[in-house]
Amino acid sequence: MLAGVERLMCLTEARSSALTGLSLEEVVEAVRRGDTGTLATSDGHFAAVARDGQTVRLARTIGLPLRYFVAKLFHGPYLLVADRIDTLYAWCQKQKIGWQFDPMYTRMVPAHYLVEIEQIGCPDPAPRYHRFYTPAVGQGPADREEAGVAYVRAVLDTLKVWLATVPDSEPIALAFSGGIDSTSVWLLARAAMEQLGRDPDRIRAFTLDLGEGKDAVQAEAVARSLGLHASWEAVRVPADRYNLEEAIAVIEDYHPLDVECAAAGLCLLGGIRERYPEIRYLLDGDGGDENLKSYPLEDSDLTLSSVLRNPLLYQEGWGVDAIKHSLTYSGGLSRGYVRTFAPAQKYGFTAFSPYTVRSVISAALAIPVDRMIENSVERLYALKGEIVQAGLQAVLGVTMPVYPKRRFQDGAGGDPYRRWRVSKAWCRQVFLRQWEARLQAAWDPQAERVSGNDETLALPLSSPV
Repeated sequence: MLAGVERLMCLTEARSSALTGLSLEEVVEAVRRGDTGTLATSDGHFAAVARDGQTVRLARTIGLPLRYFVAKLFHGPYLLVADRIDTLYAWCQKQKIGWQFDPMYTRMVPAHYLVEIEQIGCPDPAPRYHRFYTPAVGQGPADREEAGVAYVRAVLDTLKVWLATVPDSEPIALAFSGGIDSTSVWLLARAAMEQLGRDPDRIRAFTLDLGEGKDAVQAEAVARSLGLHASWEAVRVPADRYNLEEAIAVIEDYHPLDVECAAAGLCLLGGIRERYPEIRYLLDGDGGDENLKSYPLEDSDLTLSSVLRNPLLYQEGWGVDAIKHSLTYSGGLSRGYVRTFAPAQKYGFTAFSPYTVRSVISAALAIPVDRMIENSVERLYALKGEIVQAGLQAVLGVTMPVYPKRRFQDGAGGDPYRRWRVSKAWCRQVFLRQWEARLQAAWDPQAERVSGNDETLALPLSSPV
């Protein structure tokens, strides 16, 4: 059997976004050594793969997806790594081993974990998971203004880091609904631009309107109230462009709320791209709801107790050892951020949300939510608006309008959105049907196929990782 170091093909480079505390090279070296303590000293986003003998290690944060698949060849397991399922399949097809591929056998690296995979034997050993992010929970002040100041300042700091990487002359788009998260990102991003000595009007806010949407009305009202109407515009797109099957193919997932959100995102970003082909950078407020637990519990099987007892539930799901943890996907926003990342990637945007960064998540987790809401679901729903509004008032001296929560796809589509709601079963069927059609090429009787036992298989046996 060949040495394990010769059986890794990485189809994506090490990546970072708003990374601080470590250089990307230092992140890769820490991943190689399995050094979770060093990874914990960083902030911002990264996705990295490294190998040490027969051990391959992978790690990522929420904002940058990373996946792997194990192929079987004559010399043992052959590990493929990429940021998309279809990239993994395309490589297998090119090597004429696509018949081995099954999208459900791919694995998403869970955010905030270092994953170790031993390239030995058959069957493959189970991956090992080591956390590198363990924030303190509920240790901050229960005062809404103090909590808001800490949270808002963390957002401002990470926005300054990310914006400093954007070339000074580049315009920046903001996905804007007029809700708490996107409005706060707009205000804080403008403040960050001013502190960096840049023109805050380089940031332009865009609101999707698929017809009868409430977000367009709300967003215009917020922009006017803040004196920013000149930097805002509605993107009106025909409702028939809202395509759930396209969204499933783009995000490679079948969670219905993420599919619906991605379908709306594709409409918005496609509309921006048509109008402004020069814009490459995109801001949004994804993750703000997760940080302050601002989701209607009636939309899920969650209870107030389950949310409060599992502080990172919305960011990471139930955890890698839980029964409900998917083998193909991770959980929470670690899984769901593809609803932002993949549509942005499709239309050539570099997307960033400050609410997904660990320092910001930590500031949110420090808030003693259980003490502040006193076991009241209604108080939980109101808490995010109170904290963010108080923080912005104290830090920027700006009173931010606060409207009731509305999902992106709901606000863009209005009443007709009810006709777009789909079940997880339907989304999963579409996902599997799409892959069945793709895999027909690999299983075509006329197609050239190579056996994994063929010792003459001329595969590249390594990649520079």
